[in-house]
Amino acid sequence: MSKITFKELFVEVEGGSIYIKKWIPETIKYTSPIVLMHDSLGCVDLWRDFPEQLARSLSCIVIAYDRLGFGRSSVNKNTPSVNFVWDEADFYFSHIKSAAQFSTYYLFGHSVGGGMSIGIAAVDKECIGVISESAQAFVEELTIKGIEEAQILFQRPDQMKRLKKWHGNKASWVLSAWIDTWLSQEYSSWSLESRIGKVTCPVLALHGDKDDFGSNAFPEYIAKNVSGESSMVILENCGHVPHKEKMEEVINHTRLFLKYFQP
Repeated sequence: MSKITFKELFVEVEGGSIYIKKWIPETIKYTSPIVLMHDSLGCVDLWRDFPEQLARSLSCIVIAYDRLGFGRSSVNKNTPSVNFVWDEADFYFSHIKSAAQFSTYYLFGHSVGGGMSIGIAAVDKECIGVISESAQAFVEELTIKGIEEAQILFQRPDQMKRLKKWHGNKASWVLSAWIDTWLSQEYSSWSLESRIGKVTCPVLALHGDKDDFGSNAFPEYIAKNVSGESSMVILENCGHVPHKEKMEEVINHTRLFLKYFQP
């Protein structure tokens, strides 16, 4: 079994510092790392053992980071704007590349992290492949329903306690940044349309057939509208978190993607 070493670092950005973690296998097969983009309530630690298993199984470096306001990164003093998905590409990701010292790379984005991956790939041609997992392509009724149900769930003290475990005193901001933004009238017309056609690298859209936050219309839209090669995989009996529910399948699909699209 390949030995995995870890490297942790912080990078200073406007507004605070961002926490980054790297998983480095003893033997490296792919010179370009996989960068993980977390979901609306996520952080590095909430990827659990997926990054390590991915690094070990594929013999590649895996990098994850906490967006500003999440996990071990600094408090974000600003309320997310309607353009917050694009902000990751326009303001933050270049700092991650510089601090973690990589050039070409693959992106693996979960949920809103998938949309951010599309946004990054649209403007940075050093991105050589995107795997979007459970990504939203626009705001649909199922998305709103899932968020409204989560809003009720988080009225329970035990749920907020769990969120505070990962985000500390930032937990209320994290929850508000997700629910208030997505349920706002201003955000109701958001979609990937303005950037997705600029994505020329290969894209794989993964989606669970029982996802509570989006229908198969999302991966279909992504696969159809990028300008490069694309494919979609619908995972059976799978919800919104395939890398947890179907980890082996997700890793296998990632392996095939990298094998086929390795430069």
